[in-house]
Amino acid sequence: MELPDWNEVAQAADRLALASTPAELHGALCGWLAAGGADAPDWPARVLADPGVPAPQAGDALDRLRSASVAQLGDPDFGFTLLLPDGEPPVVRAAALFAWCRAFLGGFGLAVEGKPLSEDGQEALRDLASLGAAQVDANDDGSDEEALVEIEEYLRMAVLLLHADCALGAQHRARLH
Repeated sequence: MELPDWNEVAQAADRLALASTPAELHGALCGWLAAGGADAPDWPARVLADPGVPAPQAGDALDRLRSASVAQLGDPDFGFTLLLPDGEPPVVRAAALFAWCRAFLGGFGLAVEGKPLSEDGQEALRDLASLGAAQVDANDDGSDEEALVEIEEYLRMAVLLLHADCALGAQHRARLH
């Protein structure tokens, strides 16, 4: 299942007065789901830890973001993707990727509730934390597109591993190795 468009998610977030980018919303949602958090229509209130946030309308971009993310995380063909801005320079996409990681950690922390992580899961979480702490070099000449693609691919697998550890359980973990 395909994620909604970046601009659609941004507009839906604006309608709910959410002060988060599409990357941050998707990161927080994926962190929540990967840690075993509930697939619920009121997910923004849950992943942003703000009960005052209204639930998205059924079928709007934020609702479709939730259903697509749930489907992608459970996809046996590893079809999970990150919601990052398309067609932007690498420096902009890298900033969104780092923000995605920070938001993932927040959502994950809200739902993990002491669930045990495998050694690989612990390493993946440390790597996500390192990426979340990274800063974009404003003087970047844009030659890091290949590195960005590699990091994005690594993140996809790290998220699926954490989802297997916390939400799916040990029987599914073996498939990722």
